[in-house]
Amino acid sequence: MTAEAPPAPALSYGRLIPVTVHFDDLDALGLLHNARYPLLVERAWTELWQEKGVRFEGDWVAAGDACNAVRELRIGYEAPVTRAGAYAVHLWLERLGTTGLTYGFRFCSEDGAVTYARGSRVLVRLDATTLRPAPWSETFRDAGRELLRPGG
Repeated sequence: MTAEAPPAPALSYGRLIPVTVHFDDLDALGLLHNARYPLLVERAWTELWQEKGVRFEGDWVAAGDACNAVRELRIGYEAPVTRAGAYAVHLWLERLGTTGLTYGFRFCSEDGAVTYARGSRVLVRLDATTLRPAPWSETFRDAGRELLRPGG
């Protein structure tokens, strides 16, 4: 008789995006290197936004909402990742302002049940010519609203 794994917790907000930790992402102790967490989170966000039509293809003026910069990054590590393999990043928006946003994330097990790290990042939408804050497009804002955490 084999025991079945418990069902993955249902997400009440945000999206769970699969990511892969490779052997060369591990440090000398065999742990996921601390600098790799933000990189894997960035890759997950890039995949999610590309699904929604937001992408950079070499022209910052044409990039629109993809022309943005990080203002702040916070991350806390809760449990070590000790092997290469399949994991996930749970992504959501905490706040969607006129020119900025704050997103939350959890680096977690593939099913979302175990959290290894969590954090937030503040982005500012930039005008490609002046590099000054610029408003998000309505298309972007509509897509972003789908990711807002309730009460966020």
